[in-house]
Amino acid sequence: MTEYIIIVALVSVAAIAVYQFFGQVLRSQTAAMAKELAGEDGTAQARNAKKASDGAAKETTNKSLKSFTGNAAAR
Repeated sequence: MTEYIIIVALVSVAAIAVYQFFGQVLRSQTAAMAKELAGEDGTAQARNAKKASDGAAKETTNKSLKSFTGNAAAR
């Protein structure tokens, strides 16, 4: 039972980290799709998604597990 709790904790920490990096990308892409489905122009939201994904990609190259917790307070 303890092993399962540890696995669930590790998966949840990984999910939180991924959401921090790519959360804005997902929100912008969803907004762009919703606008396009409504018949409106979603170019601005798509551009925001691209900008957010570029920023997330830069963060992943700059951070490692060693520096992950040290930068959490800076946000």
